[in-house]
Amino acid sequence: MEEEPEGHPIHIRIAEPADVKYVYPILKEMEASAKARGTGIARRTPQSLCQKIYEGKAVIALADNGDWAGFSYIESWGNGEFVSNSGLIVNPAYRHGGVARAIKEKIFDLSRQKYPRAQIFSITTGAAVMKLNNEFGFRPVTYAEITQDATFWDQCKHCVNHAVLESQGRQRCLCTAMLFSPEGVVGQPVMA
Repeated sequence: MEEEPEGHPIHIRIAEPADVKYVYPILKEMEASAKARGTGIARRTPQSLCQKIYEGKAVIALADNGDWAGFSYIESWGNGEFVSNSGLIVNPAYRHGGVARAIKEKIFDLSRQKYPRAQIFSITTGAAVMKLNNEFGFRPVTYAEITQDATFWDQCKHCVNHAVLESQGRQRCLCTAMLFSPEGVVGQPVMA
């Protein structure tokens, strides 16, 4: 899939090992974007993003000029019962040009390909991500309806809102949980 914000063609694809060179700028932008929005973010390590790239579980958007334009990755939880679409970020120079939508489409397809029976979830405070999730058939759910895997929730420890999550017994926080359930899988099926 290609988009053309700022006059540079954008190529969206599964990240490859050579793309690890973009990990530090991606992480820097994730943190800066969360800070600018005044929202929390689960802090990712460079090693964790590199691992996603090496495992073929990340999507990257690259401009012809060599810039990274966007990124996202997937992670499975509960023995593959759930898959999270995580870390969606767009380089500020390439925002408002359809890059986020193209990445979301590719990461959603990757999730369905690798885990066709899994329920796919996303938690976010971002209205734009919520809108995209809705367009892909995600519905808002309670935290009880997504993975209860402690490793997933441990990622929230570095979020500025972690105290809120813990004070609510991991049942509520400032993020909205959204879930896509394939037909025939436990949960509400998505109607076409």
